[in-house]
Amino acid sequence: MAVAVTSCRLSQFTSTLIFRSSLISQPRSATLQISNGSITPKASSHRSRPSNPQRGSSSSSSSSSKSSGEKNIPGRSKDGRPNSYADGNGGREDIGRAQSTSVKSFGKQRKDKKDIRFDLRQQVEPENLQNSAFLNAVVKVYCTHTTPDYSLPWQKQRQYTSTGSAFIIGDGKLLTNAHCVEYDTQVKVKKRGDDTKYVAKVLARGVDCDIALLSVESKEFWEGAESLNFGRLPCLQDAVTVVGYPLGGDTISVTKGVVSRIEVTSYAHGSSDLLGIQIDAAINPGNSGGPAFNEQGECIGVAFQVYRSEAAENIGYVIPTTVVSHFLKDYERNGKYTGFPSLGIFWQKLENPALRACLKVQSNEGVLVRRVEPISDSNNVLKEGDVIVSFDDIRIGCEGTVPFRSSERIAFRYLVSQKFAGDVAELGIIRAGKLMGVNVVLNPRVHLVPYHIDGDQPSYIIIAGFVFTTLSEPLIDEESEDSIGLKLLAKASYSLARFKGERIVILSQVLANEANIGYEDMSNQQVLKFNGTRIKNIHHLAHLIDSCKDQDLVFEFEDNYIAVLERKAATAALPCILKDYGIPSERSSDLLEPYVDLWGDNQAIDQDLIGASPVSNLEIGIDGLLWT
Repeated sequence: MAVAVTSCRLSQFTSTLIFRSSLISQPRSATLQISNGSITPKASSHRSRPSNPQRGSSSSSSSSSKSSGEKNIPGRSKDGRPNSYADGNGGREDIGRAQSTSVKSFGKQRKDKKDIRFDLRQQVEPENLQNSAFLNAVVKVYCTHTTPDYSLPWQKQRQYTSTGSAFIIGDGKLLTNAHCVEYDTQVKVKKRGDDTKYVAKVLARGVDCDIALLSVESKEFWEGAESLNFGRLPCLQDAVTVVGYPLGGDTISVTKGVVSRIEVTSYAHGSSDLLGIQIDAAINPGNSGGPAFNEQGECIGVAFQVYRSEAAENIGYVIPTTVVSHFLKDYERNGKYTGFPSLGIFWQKLENPALRACLKVQSNEGVLVRRVEPISDSNNVLKEGDVIVSFDDIRIGCEGTVPFRSSERIAFRYLVSQKFAGDVAELGIIRAGKLMGVNVVLNPRVHLVPYHIDGDQPSYIIIAGFVFTTLSEPLIDEESEDSIGLKLLAKASYSLARFKGERIVILSQVLANEANIGYEDMSNQQVLKFNGTRIKNIHHLAHLIDSCKDQDLVFEFEDNYIAVLERKAATAALPCILKDYGIPSERSSDLLEPYVDLWGDNQAIDQDLIGASPVSNLEIGIDGLLWT
């Protein structure tokens, strides 16, 4: 089996690399190529595209012996750390050029002693764990993925399979990583010591926290099943044992280490910042979704990503039980997962005394509000230039940290992550030298360019061969950066939505036909207006086209490009285009629903600012964007 490890996106700031740990099994005939410190299998199942760095290291196998679909999953880490998934599907990292990374091959264990290498620090004595009941709660996950083809949104890519880990938590449910079951078409689980695979169903998927909740209907699966008990948040130097089904064999694997660090960590899969536990126990492809135990046999978290670089060794990450508990409570409260909330601001540290004096801050505390997300509730109560000095009566230091446990400090984003969507936070702020209190309703952040697409299919509409779709991180991953263009990349990275429901709509490509002669070379350009009306999202564009009675269809793009189509000719050409290119429908199913205008056609919109509110370079540092 060949193990595919994909690297993250390149950018101009710091060097990082993201891997994931569910094993992606490639066919034996797949060839491996090393690029930017990663190994990727060549896949012949897709149309030829320029090569681009990708994420991942889950172990997936194609259903064909000749080729396998590569997994392209967006997710951007904001702190410049090369996080990698414990399953081979890494998130995109847009900070820095990837460092050269040592890639170790993992083969079957050999019986000859001289060929076995091991580190006593990474081993657990068999007599201590071999018969431990809690090991039986850890299961192996087999997932078949069918990823949408974002460049050809009416179809999907070739299916592939991956393996990961999961564990039983009681009440007929299991926990694993969200990236282990992303774009799943079939999920199966197998218990330790059993030779039967049982079909599982994904109940909830938390992209931002990289957790998924599974259920198994078969009563036979639950016979003799034991659930795990969650333990407290560990302390530094506490012993930790990681259990799962990584590459190198089919049976359960156990590695041991200690807790190295606990802090707010970038979650590569969801491009979010939540509490994370750093450990030095080995986490390999296939460990994703497996539990980490303390010395009492209690689960203290879920293995999910690793940092791999020639500059560092033995850095793995575990999702702590506080994040897991938040995910489960969210699901119980709402019957679905709603996500971790955001305060919706960019902020700056106030370490400089002169800066504090200028802002009339008397004490050595607080953070400066530099920008406020337009669609967040904070936009109604906070202003640029405000200084936030407390969150729910907890004082915030000048570095943006708050007290954590007895003698530690942690980023105050941790306090925000303890809230649920719709909760109210009490902020103490200094405005123009006056101390006041305000209340802010917290809700999950909405990205102008989404990191993940909800549903089974990207939205698209085809008019006279013009293929319009929504700009998303998965689409950027599929296309080369040169093809997307710097303007769209900048908007994807730094722009903020100006109103609810705003999305960037692009002309993905033009399917050649007599009706669009002269436009065939147009691709990946943002469409701004249709017949003089500014476009809010792709559903709005479909509504405008359907209701158009004019003779011509006029599309205005960025950089003053204009395309004009004769309406009747465009309508007449559509059936032939769909037939010639084997396209089942001229639009995605979601665009068949009636259009609901969330903004109102008569409400004034700032024409110059829609989709063009970039974050300045000053807001990007070694630690990434200070988003809370």
